[in-house]
Amino acid sequence: MKRLFRSFGFAFKGIKYAFDTQPNFRIHLTAGSIAVALGFVLQISAGEWLWVILCIAAVLSAELLNTAIETLTDLVSPTYNIKAGHVKDVSAGAVVIVAAFALLAGAIIFVPKIISLF
Repeated sequence: MKRLFRSFGFAFKGIKYAFDTQPNFRIHLTAGSIAVALGFVLQISAGEWLWVILCIAAVLSAELLNTAIETLTDLVSPTYNIKAGHVKDVSAGAVVIVAAFALLAGAIIFVPKIISLF
């Protein structure tokens, strides 16, 4: 049981590292918080909540993986290397794809509800 609690400690340490060092992680966390607040205000359905939560988790997870990949790349290739640059670009691209999907899903859920308010 002690090992389990330690593993959670390491996980939260990693999340804190990303929060402290990665502006994009903080931006995605803020966007997710806005989506949650909007969900409460607009009283979205249970199915819509599942999509919102899935999108938030996917974007934050992608950003954490991107941070891990970039940090490891910097460790193994401290000087400029074109292939290291490709690795970092590809992992950043993965975040963009997940974030674009989340934005589209959010628009499908929230835009009609916002429009109906007017």
